[in-house]
Amino acid sequence: MAEFATSTAPADVVRRQYLGSAAGDLEALRATLAPDVEWTEMAGFPLAGTYRTPDGVTSHVMEKLGQDWDDWTAHDDTYVVDGENVVVLARYTAVNKSTAKAIDVRVAHHFVVRGGLIVRFEQFVDTALVRDAMTP
Repeated sequence: MAEFATSTAPADVVRRQYLGSAAGDLEALRATLAPDVEWTEMAGFPLAGTYRTPDGVTSHVMEKLGQDWDDWTAHDDTYVVDGENVVVLARYTAVNKSTAKAIDVRVAHHFVVRGGLIVRFEQFVDTALVRDAMTP
């Protein structure tokens, strides 16, 4: 486990990001992000946009998700690795705090990892399913 915790292999870095997120450990999540990270949430997603810096990512994405959703989790299941590129097929589960509607939505995430840190992230998700859960 100690080897995994310090590995700079792209898939290991990305896996640590998911583990930090699932545990609500934003410090561990930030530790996987490059200082100049570019994190893009898909157009149409409630938090759409590109965020920079580890603090910018966690404050504008993870903390906001926690404000609007109960138990927001990205469940990573399949990794496709090509050099510094890591594509993860996953799903989001959560319950919207305002509507009490649940989601279970398939997603794909594309990460670029250099020097043991995530330098770029792009999200692909069915934004209509997420928005439907937010609509009373």
